[in-house]
Amino acid sequence: MSPTATPLVLTHFTATSCLGLGTEATLAMLRATTGGLTPCRFEDVDIDTWVGTVPGLDRVVLADRLREFDCRNNRLAQLALEQDGFHAAVRAATDRLGAGRIGIFLGSSTSGILETEIAYRHRDPVTGALPASFSYAGTHNMYSVAAFARAHLGLTGPAVVVSTACSSSAKVFGAAQRMIDRGVIDAAVVGGVDSLCLTTLYGFHSLQLTAPRPCRPFAADRNGISIGEAAAFALLARPSRRDDARAVALLGVGESNDGYHLSTPHPEGLGARLAMQAALAAAGIAPAAVGYVNLHGTGTMSNDSAEAAAVNAVLGAEVPCSSTKGASGHALGAAGALEAVISALALREGMVPGGVNTESVDPALHVNYVTRTTAAPISVALSNSFGFGGTNCSLVFGRLG
Repeated sequence: MSPTATPLVLTHFTATSCLGLGTEATLAMLRATTGGLTPCRFEDVDIDTWVGTVPGLDRVVLADRLREFDCRNNRLAQLALEQDGFHAAVRAATDRLGAGRIGIFLGSSTSGILETEIAYRHRDPVTGALPASFSYAGTHNMYSVAAFARAHLGLTGPAVVVSTACSSSAKVFGAAQRMIDRGVIDAAVVGGVDSLCLTTLYGFHSLQLTAPRPCRPFAADRNGISIGEAAAFALLARPSRRDDARAVALLGVGESNDGYHLSTPHPEGLGARLAMQAALAAAGIAPAAVGYVNLHGTGTMSNDSAEAAAVNAVLGAEVPCSSTKGASGHALGAAGALEAVISALALREGMVPGGVNTESVDPALHVNYVTRTTAAPISVALSNSFGFGGTNCSLVFGRLG
């Protein structure tokens, strides 16, 4: 099987979520097979559910020159960009390549909508006008997070935000890959940022999808999702002699849109299957070479059942797999990037992350679901992200060395 895409190295990557700030904190939680979900105490939300809240986020302050972007989502982006030396790595790449040759491709589902929710609480009692201090363009506008990151990092290349629900920050890898392949840019900052807000919490609750306990993906007693927030980033570039011996590369991207239903996956996982097959074909990888699958695994009855059918059809029932949403919660538009980083960590560290909270795997789901983190010298990992409306994306990562 010949690859159709050029491998791109994740020269640097970082992730911040309820698991902690940066990859070392994240890795420690993964190794311990434990998570960061807590009972929901966000704003004045009155829902019996658990959430993944980023520690220390409320103390983040944006620089004065970036105050127009001040919102929870962009503060989360800044917090994450300053972990793991990521900002410094982008500066070094900028010095080599030029600010205009590095693109930014980010995913988000709700951007800074919390600022709009807060603004509506303070409308003029007579006219209904929103407060004069409210900046839609800098906060709620979907492009806000890319504009903020562009300004914060000092980049001038193409900047794009993808919003396709829960596949958003997986699909940005494909967008960046196409731009690099065509020579428009030489490197790209890819990632996703999504923060807690009332819209998602009450929205998923209205769909009867929020779990009253920490979510349990692929469990026999699974009963819904735990919403989390996260920001994760990777710097993509063509392979070079500067690459670390343990470097991880993006080998292939597969996208599909089955359009089966607004909020329910195709029961046989048709779109998921097509995305995985396309990713493997782009990477030139045989199904048997995959050593770990990071499942989309939300913890709902329909999602996990459909994904299990798709994985079984494409990869068989033996490949080790797990959903890390039991540890981090479902970060929605940031989930794809967060789980891409987790997949990269799994490859770099030689491990299969265990599925937190899942005690009894549903026997009707014919997959090799791993519940405890185990050492495993894997060389290829596949990460799934499936969004509302059937917007599906699968990413194949592998070690270069």
